[in-house]
Amino acid sequence: MKGILLASACLAAMAAAGPAFSQTETAPAAESDVDEVIVSATRRDEKIQDVPLSITAYSQEQLTAKGIVGYEGLAQETPGIVLNRASANFNNFTARGVATNGYGANLQGTVAIYIDELPISTIGNSTNLDPNLYDVERVEFLRGPQGTLFGSGSLAGALRILTKKPELTEFDASAMVDLGLTDGGSLRQRYSVMGNVPIVKDTLGVRAVLFYRDEEGYIDNLGTGIQNANTLTNYGGRVNLLWEPTDRLSIKLLASYEMSEPEDSSLINPALGWDKRVSDRPDRFVGELTTFNATIDYQFDGFHFTSSTTQSNFDQEFRVDLAGTFAGAIAFGLDAYGYMDTFVEEARLVSDPGGRFDWVIGGFYMDRRLDVDYLYRSREDFLIARGITGLTDEYYQKTYTHFNSSEKALFGEFTWRFTDDLWATAGARYGSVQSQGFTEGGYNSNYLVNALFFIPGPLTIVPVAKATGVEVEETGPSWKLSLSWRPVPTVTTYVTYSTGFRTPVVNAFAGRPSIVDPTDLIIPFGADSDDLTNYEVGVKGRWFDNRLHANIALYYIDWQNIQVQANRVSDSVQFATNIGGAVSKGVEMEVVYFPFEGLTVGFNASFNESEITDLTAQEAAISGAVKGWRLAFPRFQGSAYFNYRWQIGDSAEANFSMVYSRVGSYPGSFPNTPGRPTVPSPVFDYTETWDNVNATFAVAFDKWTAGVYVENLFDEHNITYVHPEAFVANKYATQRPRTIGVRLSYDF
Repeated sequence: MKGILLASACLAAMAAAGPAFSQTETAPAAESDVDEVIVSATRRDEKIQDVPLSITAYSQEQLTAKGIVGYEGLAQETPGIVLNRASANFNNFTARGVATNGYGANLQGTVAIYIDELPISTIGNSTNLDPNLYDVERVEFLRGPQGTLFGSGSLAGALRILTKKPELTEFDASAMVDLGLTDGGSLRQRYSVMGNVPIVKDTLGVRAVLFYRDEEGYIDNLGTGIQNANTLTNYGGRVNLLWEPTDRLSIKLLASYEMSEPEDSSLINPALGWDKRVSDRPDRFVGELTTFNATIDYQFDGFHFTSSTTQSNFDQEFRVDLAGTFAGAIAFGLDAYGYMDTFVEEARLVSDPGGRFDWVIGGFYMDRRLDVDYLYRSREDFLIARGITGLTDEYYQKTYTHFNSSEKALFGEFTWRFTDDLWATAGARYGSVQSQGFTEGGYNSNYLVNALFFIPGPLTIVPVAKATGVEVEETGPSWKLSLSWRPVPTVTTYVTYSTGFRTPVVNAFAGRPSIVDPTDLIIPFGADSDDLTNYEVGVKGRWFDNRLHANIALYYIDWQNIQVQANRVSDSVQFATNIGGAVSKGVEMEVVYFPFEGLTVGFNASFNESEITDLTAQEAAISGAVKGWRLAFPRFQGSAYFNYRWQIGDSAEANFSMVYSRVGSYPGSFPNTPGRPTVPSPVFDYTETWDNVNATFAVAFDKWTAGVYVENLFDEHNITYVHPEAFVANKYATQRPRTIGVRLSYDF
């Protein structure tokens, strides 16, 4: 049936390509004029060539042409970026080598992720949704610290997903169907629709997007007996209402919802056979995000005012088998439930363009509460077999916690143009971040000891006392200074100095000794904010009569007081702490060449060297780090592509593109065991160097576009991620097997 369905879709694609239309619809292609690429990375609309930082921007047309529907595609196409993807809803970007491992449990990410004005980044051991990219205005990937305009979490960069606002003049609608078949017989279905209605022409309009994904898995779980266990269901939508009562005033209201439900993890254990894993029940990382936003824009004489108010609710389900801690000897798992409420307000004033002096000033406030219920479980059949009693259910430990955090800041960037071709920018952000953890209660028991040493009988139940953690607060500035020079109209050079930071971290189990081994280390209170300074020089330009476009950036990063994640050996309790410093240096480049009409060829690449440079013996002992050790980032990462488009008669245009990507091997974590500095970590390993080839052929008519594609053309199965925690028996992620599919889109 799956084969019949896919074949039917192919026939539908060919049928759609058959009729002739009176108007030719150009197939999506690369930008032919870099000056026309407008971004808002500096909170104002500017030509990408004039922005003094390393940035890659994608229009919706480019995303569609390249087949990019989520984070994986963005990472493959963006130089200096690696996506650490353990499983669906476990996404952690690394930029410019600023990472100690690919997971970052308990830590704020080093790349801030924004949907419009809302920061959606979470800490490493929370789910992190891969949002739908259908009908977006633009995606911008900013590399280097963005602390002045985007605050904490933008330590190494920022990803901005900008949704389309309603069109007030005319009706519009579109739909896209994507059907793919993965080697092994798994069917992938993606459906997206958009509708735009001008309720009152030129004054009031609404734009709505709905999407649904049903992607059958390709991993077999030998423990549960389920084949293709990592099936993903993802659905949701958003509604945008825009009211422009006058030429100066606009009010936009947005409501969005997304539910992502993977049925099992994609992490595997190669020792069991390829694409195989084992757990006593499915590992689930479910995320549900609901967002409401109100944005008010008003054009004053000489400047523009924007106020953005956002309320979001992110509910998470985190279920994982921890039996790998003790080599599967006992039943040991965690069912955790998180509920995060976030309120964000940002107001800013932006000067009108065209003068010698440009400026942006504003204020930012974020208040966040995260409730996490930690339920550690055994298993009913195991309890009966061992004769362990005294529990009312399978959970031997329950701890209820919540964390309050807030961030307040004032920020500004100011540009002075000495001449039309020489200008300087200074930016600053002064803010404070607060964080505090609370234990609300629960209970603990001696289950681990009794289970490990075959002690039957009733467990001793000990209530967990309510406790208020230490409130951590840090206040300070972030800076940005840059000088830009345009020696000729088509070339811009710049030098930039910028800084970034992350919020401090409070450990949920601070001060708690190990029940299994009281001599093991005591969990520290948490981690202070780390600090990062970036020095960068770049050039952006066009040569040979606009046929060659190139952006090149060289950087040197000094990263101090590094936040790291570690795990106590005896009971796998996670905690955060700080260690000395590291240096990351490298080069990023993007080159596009248009040899003749219709053909585009290009490549992007990054070369990086990053290592620990400052480390005390005590820091090495608690973290497992080694001085001189390479950070978790490849020395080389890049891609090469070509795109060719040509006319088919007078009514259609064909487009063929192919992308080859390569990511070098890198260490998945520090090499030693936290708390035991002379003992190599049993979970340490390297990712493999991996390659990927994607190809697409599409034909565009007046309203229809029909295409076929293949992802992972050569069916590579290399290790792309290594999990750094001992409790996970399945710690490797690999490439999705070869997938062949069709895409049909229709613009009404």
